Amino acid sequence: MNSKTLEKLGYIEFKEQLKTYCTSDLGKQIVEDLTPISNIKKIEQQLLETTEALNILNTIGTPPFLGTVHITSIIKKLEKGIILDVSDLIYISDFFRGCKKLADFMNKQSYTSTQVSMYAQSMYFFDELISEINRTIKNNDIDDYASNRLSKVRKHKRDFENKIKDKLNKFINSNSQYVQESYIVERENHYLVPIKSSFKNQISGSVIDTSSKGNTVFIEPNIILKDTAELHKLVMEEADIEYQILATFSGLIMEQLSHIQMNIDVISLYDFIFAKAKYSKVYQGIAPKINNMGVTKLREGRHPFLMENAVPLNFDIGTDYRTLIITGPNAGGKTIVLKTIGLFTLATMSGLHIPARSDSEIAIYNQIFADIGDNQSIENALSTFSSHLKNLSYIMDKANNHTLLLLDEIGNGTEPNEGAALAIAMLNEFYKSGCITVSTTHYGEIKDYSNQHPGFMNAAMAFNKESLEPLYQLLIGTSGDSNAIWLAHKMNLKHSVIEQAKKYITGAPYQFDEIPQKLLPKNEMTQNHSVNVSVETYKRGDQVKLLDKNDLAVVYDGINTVGDVTVLYKNEFKKVNHKRLRLKVRAKDLYPEGYDMNQLFQSYEQRKLDYDLNRGSKKAWKKFNKRNK
Repeated sequence: MNSKTLEKLGYIEFKEQLKTYCTSDLGKQIVEDLTPISNIKKIEQQLLETTEALNILNTIGTPPFLGTVHITSIIKKLEKGIILDVSDLIYISDFFRGCKKLADFMNKQSYTSTQVSMYAQSMYFFDELISEINRTIKNNDIDDYASNRLSKVRKHKRDFENKIKDKLNKFINSNSQYVQESYIVERENHYLVPIKSSFKNQISGSVIDTSSKGNTVFIEPNIILKDTAELHKLVMEEADIEYQILATFSGLIMEQLSHIQMNIDVISLYDFIFAKAKYSKVYQGIAPKINNMGVTKLREGRHPFLMENAVPLNFDIGTDYRTLIITGPNAGGKTIVLKTIGLFTLATMSGLHIPARSDSEIAIYNQIFADIGDNQSIENALSTFSSHLKNLSYIMDKANNHTLLLLDEIGNGTEPNEGAALAIAMLNEFYKSGCITVSTTHYGEIKDYSNQHPGFMNAAMAFNKESLEPLYQLLIGTSGDSNAIWLAHKMNLKHSVIEQAKKYITGAPYQFDEIPQKLLPKNEMTQNHSVNVSVETYKRGDQVKLLDKNDLAVVYDGINTVGDVTVLYKNEFKKVNHKRLRLKVRAKDLYPEGYDMNQLFQSYEQRKLDYDLNRGSKKAWKKFNKRNK
């Protein structure tokens, strides 16, 4: 499916909404990778899964998704050959239990939800591993009795720890005059006594650490060195045994990696399916009937991004006509119609329900193209019109009788007669290719062509002519207009102007009137009845627009004898003919009364020098004289 089409029709934003209904990153990843498909049987299967999941939500509730948070990172560890730690084993055990709970939940729904429950039958269970992990890991640590050897080593370790502490307590009691405080400090399996720093040389032992203020040193007395050395041997032996236990579990889990991955895939799929069901429940979705004949019958469809304010859309195409031309005023909802049809088709092709009435039907296509909005490219400086043409040319090469086309304001952006003629020719070519086409337009010629073509149908967006507000309702079988003449009446535009406009619409020749002489301004230079065109006067400080640069400047001097105005533009004074200027804002409207306009054209340094000269600064006068030598 064309990626630009997916973006223009809101499919990317739609998927972001769907992600919020997933309970895990596993389900979110499936949504991220989701693309529409065109296989009718597979779409029917996916729609059925969504329907069954919705029934389960409504009758039983949400299935349990437990222990999935850390499973992906644990699998990556195993694949890299990293030995799992205790917390990893706890997470794995939680995941295994979560798999069993989910499978039990889904198996209970097998009689009423055949399609969606069948995935649970492919899940694997790891009861023995769960039991062994639970026996080995207790209180977030490896249990003493995980192995006989570990139990013996830890017992000896505790014996030496107690022996060391007994010796140190006796040492503290017999050396109380040197001890800062009567307690034992443990630092990385070294047991230390806090000694007053002034007495550190009175103690037989090694200084291991010093307090932040330096008043206390932490000494490991020599009387416990042998016991500490034995303790360290036991600590290393304990770590070696624990490593072997963790490595054994890592190997056992690694052997089940393919089965674990199968469970991950099933859980991911269930999370995705039930996310679709939750989405359907929130937006009151239904599974539409589907076909591959180009027939779409939408009944009371509501765009999911506009649920609160959406006017239900009723739409038909593909039975008596394959091209629909939608007309009506700007901001009347024409583009929303295109996006609703497109998004509903993409959602259905992704196995999702749509917020519409249950008797709706959606056509499935091999490809969908949308030419909506401004495709102007800054990089290659294409105009909006030429960019649309480039897109339409690409579409024309790819389109066939299994293609949906959604075209916004076809032919717009150029001279109306040429644009309308080109649009009609393109629409006819798309029709001959067998496409289903929905297009919006303002051109009356396209409406007229559609009225005469047996395979085309006109439609209009309803408009309240009293309140001058769009109603956002699609009326198939009628032609709309831009309501320009009606609006002109409502806005009390001069009657003669409206009548003249009506004549031009019907093809009347254009009328050219002259200005009555009595209305032309006269002065002393119009002695020979020549017309004197009024010239704008400019004063210093006025803000003007430079027409050839489409940028702003400030007037320095008004019009001279040859019609030039001196302006300050980008810190340079330039003479510009008054015909290439347009007044933007008068100086009196920009600056307060009495404001010195000369400040606009002087630098800060010059203004400061003038100020210092006026107040009689010797330094300033010296600088001035030096500059003017």
